[in-house]
Amino acid sequence: MRAVLTWRDKAEHCINDIAFKPDGTQLILAAGSRLLVYDTSDGTLLQPLKGHKDTVYCVAYAKDGLWSPEQKSVSKHKSSSKIICCSWTNDGQYLALGMFNGIISIRNKNGEEKVKIERPGGSLSPIWSICWNPSREERNDILAVADWGQKVSFYQLSGKQIGKDRALNFDPCCISYFTKGEYILLGGSDKQVSLFTKDGVRLGTVGEQNSWVWTCQAKPDSNYVVVGCQDGTISFYQLIFSTVHGLYKDRYAYRDSMTDVIVQHLITEQKVRIKCKELVKKIAIYRNRLAIQLPEKILIYELYSEDSSDMHYRVKEKIIKKFECNLLVVCANHIILCQEKRLQCLSFSGVKEREWQMESLIRYIKVIGGPPGREGLLVGLKNGQILKIFVDNLFAIVLLKQATAVRCLDMSASRKKLAVVDENDTCLVYDIDTKELLFQEPNANSVAWNTQCEDMLCFSGGGYLNIKASTFPVHRQKLQGFVVGYNGSKIFCLHVFSISAVEVPQSAPMYQYLDRKLFKEAYQIACLGVTDTDWRELAMEALEGLDFETAKKAFIRVQDLRYLELISSIEERKKRGETNNDLFLADVFSYQGKFHEAAKLYKRSGHENLALEMYTDLCMFEYAKDFLGSGDPKETKMLITKQADWARNIKEPKAAVEMYISAGEHVKAIEICGDHGWVDMLIDIARKLDKAEREPLLLCATYLKKLDSPGYAAETYLKMGDLKALVQLHVETQRWDEAFALGEKHPEFKDDIYVPYAQWLAENDRFEEAQKAFHKAGRQREAVQVLEQLTNNAVAESRFNDAAYYYWMLSMQCLDIAQADPAQKDTMLGKFYHFQRLAELYHGYHAIHRHTEDPFSVHRPETLFNISRFLLHSLPKDTPSGISKVKILFTLAKQSKALGAYRLARHAYDKLRGLYIPARFQKSIELGTLTIRAKPFHDSEELVPLCYRCSTNNPLLNNLGNVCINCRQPFIFSASSYDVLHLVEFYLEEGITDEEAISLIDLEVLRPKRDDRQLEIANNSSQILRLVETKDSMGDEDPFTAKLSFEQGGSEFVPVVVSRLVLRSMSRRDVLIKRWPPPLRWQYFRSLLPDASITMCPSCFQMFHSEDYELLVLQHGCCPYCRRCKDDPGP
Repeated sequence: MRAVLTWRDKAEHCINDIAFKPDGTQLILAAGSRLLVYDTSDGTLLQPLKGHKDTVYCVAYAKDGLWSPEQKSVSKHKSSSKIICCSWTNDGQYLALGMFNGIISIRNKNGEEKVKIERPGGSLSPIWSICWNPSREERNDILAVADWGQKVSFYQLSGKQIGKDRALNFDPCCISYFTKGEYILLGGSDKQVSLFTKDGVRLGTVGEQNSWVWTCQAKPDSNYVVVGCQDGTISFYQLIFSTVHGLYKDRYAYRDSMTDVIVQHLITEQKVRIKCKELVKKIAIYRNRLAIQLPEKILIYELYSEDSSDMHYRVKEKIIKKFECNLLVVCANHIILCQEKRLQCLSFSGVKEREWQMESLIRYIKVIGGPPGREGLLVGLKNGQILKIFVDNLFAIVLLKQATAVRCLDMSASRKKLAVVDENDTCLVYDIDTKELLFQEPNANSVAWNTQCEDMLCFSGGGYLNIKASTFPVHRQKLQGFVVGYNGSKIFCLHVFSISAVEVPQSAPMYQYLDRKLFKEAYQIACLGVTDTDWRELAMEALEGLDFETAKKAFIRVQDLRYLELISSIEERKKRGETNNDLFLADVFSYQGKFHEAAKLYKRSGHENLALEMYTDLCMFEYAKDFLGSGDPKETKMLITKQADWARNIKEPKAAVEMYISAGEHVKAIEICGDHGWVDMLIDIARKLDKAEREPLLLCATYLKKLDSPGYAAETYLKMGDLKALVQLHVETQRWDEAFALGEKHPEFKDDIYVPYAQWLAENDRFEEAQKAFHKAGRQREAVQVLEQLTNNAVAESRFNDAAYYYWMLSMQCLDIAQADPAQKDTMLGKFYHFQRLAELYHGYHAIHRHTEDPFSVHRPETLFNISRFLLHSLPKDTPSGISKVKILFTLAKQSKALGAYRLARHAYDKLRGLYIPARFQKSIELGTLTIRAKPFHDSEELVPLCYRCSTNNPLLNNLGNVCINCRQPFIFSASSYDVLHLVEFYLEEGITDEEAISLIDLEVLRPKRDDRQLEIANNSSQILRLVETKDSMGDEDPFTAKLSFEQGGSEFVPVVVSRLVLRSMSRRDVLIKRWPPPLRWQYFRSLLPDASITMCPSCFQMFHSEDYELLVLQHGCCPYCRRCKDDPGP
């Protein structure tokens, strides 16, 4: 540890106290009656603070207030003696007071004394300075106490003393902790600041002064210290802690907390701590020896045993003598002291045995091993000279001399090569015997040879680790720190104050040797540590290079018995006198699977029979034929047949298949492939067969189908042209898309496809799709059954919108049946109207149900009001399943009241009194029944519905239902808002067809001025109002609207029947047509307010306000009633 003065200043008065700003940027000190603020970076006086008339003794920066925030005022407590110093614990719960009478009082935040510590000196030893340890790692709060009995002591919060009092030999004036509680700063009458351990062991002097040191403080979170003296001097120091350590192979010793030594085993990661209780100045380690230099002595330790992993050290010798040296080295029986240009060799008893004087400063020294008492030292000097010294020899040996100073040295394991890092950061490698420079590499700050490989070294520099093998290019990877050792595949790296072992794979240098076919050297590198893949690559390369010894060692590593047997057989043959390397290499290639290369070598060496035998063993008979020579084709076929039989007998079915195919025995080949599940071979055979060969093709398709390869089976059926079998295959394997595509091309298979498809959908709970499939297949009964079941489920699960959709689908299903089967026409049409009515009821009731069940309503009050009225007017005597009159009446009452229809609301509440009310509605209905009595007994006129035919105002609750009370014209409702639409249905005059009516409407020809008279025809069943053409002029009035307003005397509904003239006068945009399929007739509606746009869904023929319809389609992507997508074509 050394202290460097950063800046110094002097005030006019004594420096009584110092305090740092919490971030450390400013320093405030009390000097006389003034406060001085300094910039800590350069010692600039920022400003003097005045305002105190008397001497300022104490300063501090506020962090969290002056007193406890719970207290409204500062509490005061009496003390038995004058308080000289005080200090708070880290958590702010306790305050320690140092008193003039030698007593320490520890109090809580309320001022209550919890612990009282009486020092032995009493009033003769005033407590001059105290400080709590700020460390968060300590289990207990520790208080450091300095008194004028010239002692420093340590106490726990409980008052128990830690250790003994430590004598100081001066009067301490200030004590404070340095950094995070690891060290203590003490200053006083000795006119200096000293650094102590947290246990009170003196480590050294921070700075000597000319007068008493009155205060000292450490800068927060840094290694700076400020000192204030009695004569007004302010000094600012930086403390620099140097790394004290030693390394030998896999053992690393370093200083910790200035007084401890930790020995770390870099391989096993074991650590042992040696407590010296004094400042550790130097450390040296060698084999089983450890030397530690303390201020007044050197301790020599040894291991308990010779075990390489033993970490137990004991003291062997003590040299009680003070030494001054730059470097310390320990050997088996000696210690070496380096003092500038001189080396001294001392025995463990402290006797100097010999001394060496160098020409220049010693920059590097290292023990390179040797017998005990005769070890060799490698020494590098500043003048570039490199020496080898033996501890038992007085004469140094000059190894070589270079022009630049030495920074780092290392010698290879065989002592034949020397690596030097000079002051220019260049790594130079020399041959020690010839003094020749072998190579050099830039950007190096440290170097180390591999202790297990002669030709490998590594060096670090520039943030990279460089590994060099022989003269190959350098392999680089990122690494921070200094290389200090290289053992096998582990590189020991020192970074800041810690050393770590980095596992480095040796693959890169191994492959460098392999590229040059240096197999033995590559094997040595691999032994340092490579992956199994690298070992196998080395083994294969060596085997191909016919280096059987290296290959054998490598295969033993990967435990490959197969190749070991090959090498063993080759070695036996070589012993018998075989020397044909081509033959050996051919065997190697055959083992490696390089059969063609092996066959070429066999042929080149004149052993074609071995190539034939190899291909025969491998069942590669096609290649084997190349070695049969030219012969009769029959003989070749006979040979192939024999080979096939042989292959079948020895259970080589694949070879047998190939040979059977060659011989034209396709059925046998297909049977073997099918029994063994060889799909690839089956499809290959099927593709090669001619389509006329139906028997083998059918057998192929059967096996492919059985082996779950429907795609290949389909390909085979297509080749045969068997479409029925192909359809059956698609259905059985549920490949519906292919089946549908086939059905489109061949409609005769439609029933074979859609009926199984519908059954499959129903089994998988996809009932809607199943219904459509049944319908498409012509199975109307099954389609209706599925829809009825879906409808019942939807009603039971209160999914009324789904129920409405299913009822609509049922109605359309019935209409299709009525169209297709005249015998069921009347029955199906009856069901059609019934299901249409139920669909409308459930579609409207869905909104009522959601309103009463969900916490938030998505419908406007007017819509709910209209829906409730619509349902009450439309419900039959037998209410459909799932529809609750209570919910309808409750919604009607609630919305009527909100909209001002108080009379209707009262009527609804009265109706509710006669029904069974669920408990959850009971309170709301009772409250509504009471509050409605306070409202006037009339309805808002704005809500009264208007008949667009006769312009009659209708009551809100109509006994006749959803028809006008005057003209009996049925109201047309919007399927979203349930408003009465401005539409009047009209009928065509007898003799006018739908096509003619459309053509007349589309003409839009201006009508000449005529008179139309109404002719009312009455019969027993109905009354018809007919518009009759006359020649009287009626001006420009529309002939349709002119005759709608009349007084009707009867109680029967008189429909509007139009003639051709009236049709011709209509505009196409004012007419909406429901184009029902047969046997239904089309329905015609005339809009009486052309400017108000109405949209009709082309699928379900429901009417909507155009804006509502467009919004709903945007929201749902389809019609809200029939769920027809907007892009689907109409019916």
